[in-house]
Amino acid sequence: MFIQTETTPNPSTLKFIPGEIVMPNGTADFRSADEGARSPLARRLFRLTGVEGVFFGHDFVSVTKADSRDWAVLKPLILGVVMDHFSQNDPQLFDDDTATGGGSHSGADLSDPVIKQIVELLDKRIRPAVAMDGGDIQFAGFQDGVVMLQLRGACAGCPSSTMTLKAGIENMLRHYVPEVIEVRAVQ
Repeated sequence: MFIQTETTPNPSTLKFIPGEIVMPNGTADFRSADEGARSPLARRLFRLTGVEGVFFGHDFVSVTKADSRDWAVLKPLILGVVMDHFSQNDPQLFDDDTATGGGSHSGADLSDPVIKQIVELLDKRIRPAVAMDGGDIQFAGFQDGVVMLQLRGACAGCPSSTMTLKAGIENMLRHYVPEVIEVRAVQ
């Protein structure tokens, strides 16, 4: 098995591409070992000293490391864990119902035409671009002209995430949806 790796705009996160589907539906984001307990792969990755976050996209796994760790040391260890996991055909999650994302923006009132248009733009134009960088973006709400988005995977904590939100996403949404005034990141 050959696993490709790609850098992301976040220097603390690498994207690992195993050449197989990681999440057939949605995404999964683990920011601690406790959250990773519901995933055999995340649990193994969090056992490595310095792993601080694990994110599963459709066909990739993003791993975020502690600033004190060096990729030259950590990357081969992660590759070994990912290779072993996929070679054994273990599931990514113990319960597939706990995946999030994949266009299912919880709490989004899709009967509202403005929210529906925002969600469609996110799903069709923005999320695929963000996934290429090892992350995801979830719609969290729209109120008084402000779109709230949750950054996940490589995007969470990325130094360029503010620029991506303001110069990229906000400009696009404001162009296509006149009701949008601002975009904000939420936890």
